[in-house]
Amino acid sequence: MYNRTIILESLQNIERVLQEVIEWTTHVRSSDDFSASTEGIILINAVCMRLFAVGEELKAIDKRTDKKLLPLYPDVDWRRAMKMRDIIGHHYFEINADVIFDTLRDDIPLLLVIIRQIKTDISNNKPLHNN
Repeated sequence: MYNRTIILESLQNIERVLQEVIEWTTHVRSSDDFSASTEGIILINAVCMRLFAVGEELKAIDKRTDKKLLPLYPDVDWRRAMKMRDIIGHHYFEINADVIFDTLRDDIPLLLVIIRQIKTDISNNKPLHNN
């Protein structure tokens, strides 16, 4: 069994970061908004740093739960979410603004919903494994 408190803290960190990213990017209407100004370039760099942190935290959760928790929530492509961290960390100069914009628009809202659901399930002592 794994420590629910530690997992819950990690999920709270992820939730906070995702909320920040959403707040920071409410005005972004296309990937071009990232390259249109110095502020846009700074913003995409900040967003990438936060996505890196989310990926790192997801990897930690997956490791701490022996890869048993995240698969209980198949609506999210966890492997892809964790891989974003690797792409940002190892291929930073190849980051595509279109991919980051698509992630913001298509993936972050769902990820936030699922992170909140996992937090609720943990708080309600739902079993964190498949039997």
